[in-house]
Amino acid sequence: MAYVNSSREGAAGPVQRAGKFVAGLRLSLTRRRVFRQTIRELQALSNRELSDLGIDRSMITRVSSEAAYGK
Repeated sequence: MAYVNSSREGAAGPVQRAGKFVAGLRLSLTRRRVFRQTIRELQALSNRELSDLGIDRSMITRVSSEAAYGK
């Protein structure tokens, strides 16, 4: 006699989809918060302090983006 075991791991129900959506939303909000905080902190530094870090004022947005979202 043969038995068949099946699992439906790939088929997510509405609760699982909603959970994934909320998790993705939280991640996006966290990354955006990191981006904005990094911009605020770098803009508050003097040109001398930025130079010591090896960052030009024109690089603040890019550096903040890399900090929040990766390369």
